[in-house]
Amino acid sequence: MVSFFGVSYLQRQNPFMVAWWSAAFPGFGHMVLNQYFRGILLTLSEVVINTLARINEGMVYSFCGQFELAKSTIAPRWTFGYVIIYLFAIWDSYRSAVVQNKLIALAEAENVRINRFALHPVEVQYLEPKSPFAASVSSFFFPGLGQLYNHRLCLAFYGMFWWWVYMGLSRSHESLIALLQGRLADSIAMLHPHWLLFMPSVMGGAVYHAYSTASEHNRLFRIEQRQHFAERYRHSDVRIFP
Repeated sequence: MVSFFGVSYLQRQNPFMVAWWSAAFPGFGHMVLNQYFRGILLTLSEVVINTLARINEGMVYSFCGQFELAKSTIAPRWTFGYVIIYLFAIWDSYRSAVVQNKLIALAEAENVRINRFALHPVEVQYLEPKSPFAASVSSFFFPGLGQLYNHRLCLAFYGMFWWWVYMGLSRSHESLIALLQGRLADSIAMLHPHWLLFMPSVMGGAVYHAYSTASEHNRLFRIEQRQHFAERYRHSDVRIFP
């Protein structure tokens, strides 16, 4: 479906890969499945409850071998709810991937005509060949730009907004400048580990989503072109192949 918000589609997915992205950051698995409302709800829950439970800080202390400090840092009343939502996100994304794979088989058998473009007063959405490499590189340098390249407008805004939040609260950009200036101790001291720990998963998820979306747009474009030419030249006497 081509709409104001972008191109929504069913895509064959490895359920284990989808579950892995939900484990990396709850909600990412659902976004890979084009279930953006559920994905946004779960990502917001991850950020809010993780912050209240201080999970990331406890993880940092655990990595450093300070287990007693990690136990005293984590808030138990929020941690229990966090674990339930975390496990639910993994299970639900896996289940949804399995169901979508079955629906794709039915959709391919029906071969319904794909609409290539949609006109709106403030936006034009259309299918076109994409470069998965350009999409993934864009999201690598700034998560959300790859989604903008793929015309996922709301998701692009959501990703770019939160990347600014992560950079500001973690002070990662200030730390990078200090590192480039040779001030290693200052660079480490100014980092906020809680917010910094979100960033690798967010960047990895944005890159993967941008790459897979661009690849799928290419597949949909080829299907649409095949349908168009088969419909237009169905009764033509010209035969390219015997």
